[in-house]
Amino acid sequence: MGPRTGLAAVSAALLAMNRTLQVRDVLQTIVASARELLDARYAALGLPDGNGGFAQFLVDGVSDRQWKAIGPLPRQHGILAAMLKGATPVRLADVRDDPRFEGWPGAHPEMSDFLGMPIADGQEVLGALFLANKRCPPGSRGPDGCAFTAEDEDLLRLLAEHAAIALTNARLYERSRELTIADERARLAHELHDAVAQKLFSLRLTAQATATLLDRDPRRARAELAQVTTLAAEAADELRAAVIELRPAALDEDGLVATLRAQTQVLDRAHPARVTFDCLTSRALPAAHEEALLRVAQEALHNALRHGAPEKVQVSLFRRGVGTVLRVADDGTGFDPEAVRTAGRHLGLVSMRDRAASVGGRLTVVSAPGEGATIEMEVPGG
Repeated sequence: MGPRTGLAAVSAALLAMNRTLQVRDVLQTIVASARELLDARYAALGLPDGNGGFAQFLVDGVSDRQWKAIGPLPRQHGILAAMLKGATPVRLADVRDDPRFEGWPGAHPEMSDFLGMPIADGQEVLGALFLANKRCPPGSRGPDGCAFTAEDEDLLRLLAEHAAIALTNARLYERSRELTIADERARLAHELHDAVAQKLFSLRLTAQATATLLDRDPRRARAELAQVTTLAAEAADELRAAVIELRPAALDEDGLVATLRAQTQVLDRAHPARVTFDCLTSRALPAAHEEALLRVAQEALHNALRHGAPEKVQVSLFRRGVGTVLRVADDGTGFDPEAVRTAGRHLGLVSMRDRAASVGGRLTVVSAPGEGATIEMEVPGG
């Protein structure tokens, strides 16, 4: 493999590894890239479980049917144990001649030349890459077949270094998403306590009062029953809104525009207010920007529908100069932003401003009693 070809192949492999932040996809891309980069017939990637086995073991070059026939994941023994414990590369002309070799399961493909490389983050071994059966260029097969070279080892070492970065980034990304989901669920739990729980408590007290009035004041009892109906409907609306917010955002699959459109359509069906969405930009934004815009839109919609009693709520996404603007405008009761701040009630404004600032954006709030409210978030890009 010449220098130009090798550099192009490494570049392609590194780009492929960084196109996704899903751990499983990153792992599969790493093992496939390693096999293609070194022109091997078989490749595998093992991640240790810390208990003498593999938490995951991905293969490339083996059919699904053959992989199922091989049986359970391998234990950490022989060459595999050396790779994960010693954290040093292993390059063998024939793995079967090595004293650490302990044989293959019955359905395992026959392998000879072998190259193994640890994937490490500092002193921590995250996993190991295993390659076997180097393919020979036409007319170059010698009497002993093919073998991995020192150049192959250097290329795989470079790939493993970048694989460690890609894998670490993917794990951090998934962890951050888990924390974000936990934060959102905690916020919803708090809101459920403040809204639904209070309404259910009022419902219980009203029902108890109605029971005592049935015999001595039937007219007043009927009025209390009407109040029970109203409270039950409000509690159902609050629960419906919470369930909608608990649905995972489809940003990764559908993008910001489609996700906003879908959520506004659901809210339009769930509330008496007319909730609409229009988009005047189609450019994708960085994932962090889209996440922040979506969360601010959800918070602003929640405030408008819960507190503003609007007839219409309009969500808009458009470009302004070199930035992208999200606008949530309603014709509801409105509020005095300064009075809200002074009273210690924030309506989520603090968290919305924090989200905007976290991606280099800014939040603008325009409202007054009786004049509705408009929330705008502008972020760079788009």
